Amino acid sequence: ALRMNSLASLFGTTVGLLVDRFSSPLSTPLMVTTPNGRNFHVQARFNWPVWRSVGPGPVESPPDTAASKAPGAARGASAAETATVNARTERQGLAHLQTGDAQMMSVVEKVRRVLDRDIPILILGDTGTGKELLAQAIHQDSQRARQPFVAVNCASIPDTLIEAELFGYEEGAFTGARRKGAVGKIVQANGGTLFLDEIGDMPVALQAHLLRVLQDRQVTPLGSSKAVAVDVAIVCATHRNLRDMIAAQTFREDLYYRLNGLAVKLPPLRERSDLSALVSRILQRECPARRLQVSEEVMALFRSYPWPGNVRQLFNVLRTACVMAAQDHAITCEHLSDDFLEEARKAYAQRTPPATAPVATALASAPLASNAVKSAAAATTPPRRDAVSLEEVELDTITRAVSAAGGNISEASKRLGISRNTIYRKLRWNQRA
Repeated sequence: ALRMNSLASLFGTTVGLLVDRFSSPLSTPLMVTTPNGRNFHVQARFNWPVWRSVGPGPVESPPDTAASKAPGAARGASAAETATVNARTERQGLAHLQTGDAQMMSVVEKVRRVLDRDIPILILGDTGTGKELLAQAIHQDSQRARQPFVAVNCASIPDTLIEAELFGYEEGAFTGARRKGAVGKIVQANGGTLFLDEIGDMPVALQAHLLRVLQDRQVTPLGSSKAVAVDVAIVCATHRNLRDMIAAQTFREDLYYRLNGLAVKLPPLRERSDLSALVSRILQRECPARRLQVSEEVMALFRSYPWPGNVRQLFNVLRTACVMAAQDHAITCEHLSDDFLEEARKAYAQRTPPATAPVATALASAPLASNAVKSAAAATTPPRRDAVSLEEVELDTITRAVSAAGGNISEASKRLGISRNTIYRKLRWNQRA
């Protein structure tokens, strides 16, 4: 059956485009999408002597050819990335980001008003809040949706290489340059959207060059005297305070006002009101074949947790929990990693009033196996003072259950309806105290 297909029909790409992608020393795994929607990350290796003998070699066309065919070359050079991004963002435009939070709805409405108006958009927000997802949604809902979406993380590329990556270069432009040069990211995005992530980490010397490109809408590759006309929509993002950087002279003020056509700020996850909707959407994406839910105890922890890693952290926590849950129908505490669970419980204890703590109340009132066990535990428990802390009630209940189960933690966890990790952690904390 595979012989009846090609790379284009299976993954929406070609051998030539893979060669262009992976002949660069900076290449990273490429995500391809099959017609049925399944995603794969691929890395390609080539036998260069054989390839050069049977094909045109790595996409190393002379700069003047690239310049004379800029729109076509841009679409060709990034067709694989474009197909991948378009597949991932299909039916996931701005409407997909509206999950009930008022702040996110406000951001979406502002962005919709400037779509296709040639107004650059600056996305602000903490790391992990979904800035690239918003940029992809902007591209998907624009008239450029069928053209390339090219993302560049200015913080992940070394300062010595970022200029070559953005603007491209000719043969011999610097030591280690590919034969006959390479097309830069800006030209690759021609006709589409260029997303500059972490723009605040761009070197100051390069900021002046970028400003000139945005004003003239022309790119001059390194080592070339010929400019290439480009037409790109600009979306930038940063977690830094650019105004403070301007005051410290680490970010150009003229570039800031060139990029800041519309600035929108994504709220951190701890300030959003759509946590439950986000959890449901992530579970549907990660476990489409089964209706996996989250237990009330875990949701109580999620609501009190500050989520320093924001939506990205929530996604990673749930993705791991989906794997750990195996064939279970609900995610419980024992499906969460120990480090996250410890932090979440500490945050819960600090933020939740004892009188309204649902998890602690459930622990304190959890029924034992039988009335006989209840009576025995009550008979061996000395009278307590009227005012006791919630932690003491939890610990006392757990200790009595473990004792009644003859030290069998698994049996005690079943009787109390909590995970073994919870019991181990509570007893361990008590010993430390």
